[in-house]
Amino acid sequence: MDIAKKISEIKQTLPEEVKLVAVSKTKPNEDILVVYHSGHRIFGENKVQDLTKKYEELPKDIEWHFIGHLQRNKVKYIAPFVYLIHGVDSVKLLKEINKQGARNKRIISCLLQFHIAEEETKFGLSVEEAKELLSSKQYRAFENIQIKGVMGMATYTENEEQVAKEFRMLKNIFNTLKNEYFSDSKDFCEISMGMSDDYLLAVKEGSTMVRIGSKIFGARNY
Repeated sequence: MDIAKKISEIKQTLPEEVKLVAVSKTKPNEDILVVYHSGHRIFGENKVQDLTKKYEELPKDIEWHFIGHLQRNKVKYIAPFVYLIHGVDSVKLLKEINKQGARNKRIISCLLQFHIAEEETKFGLSVEEAKELLSSKQYRAFENIQIKGVMGMATYTENEEQVAKEFRMLKNIFNTLKNEYFSDSKDFCEISMGMSDDYLLAVKEGSTMVRIGSKIFGARNY
């Protein structure tokens, strides 16, 4: 499989303003370097141990995104370098990210993860929980995090109408939060939705950031 050719083909299907996160989880450094040498710099990992190892071994101008479910006790390992944490789903996690951001003298960018799928297994906030979080004194006291937008995963189904409906729901959540809490913030601008099987649909529904792995690198290595 020609990885460089694949990523080039995918980029041609994306509007210029949509960011592509090449999901490199389970993939060896050689494969990541093929994508890197084709000019791409944004990569996503879902395990802290893998991410820290790859950060140490690979070029330092890579923009690393953490796209998995992040446990609070692991934040400290990625806080020195992570560019964006996609899946923040509680004020407790945000508090820990803020603490580690302060410790590393940096502001860490995050996306709020919402539960938009009909599957119970997916993590994420409800709109009510997000509003409660953003209105809280605790959140307003955080100085070392920046909420850049929202993230969500659609139901894994071939029913495109359902998937499109879930993506629309996330876009509406983004609009609501933008109007109520971030109207004067240029930085609150990201809607991270869409993966290898549904990214074109996600882009059509307003995604600004897609996470694509198998369409670039082939099937996952376990």
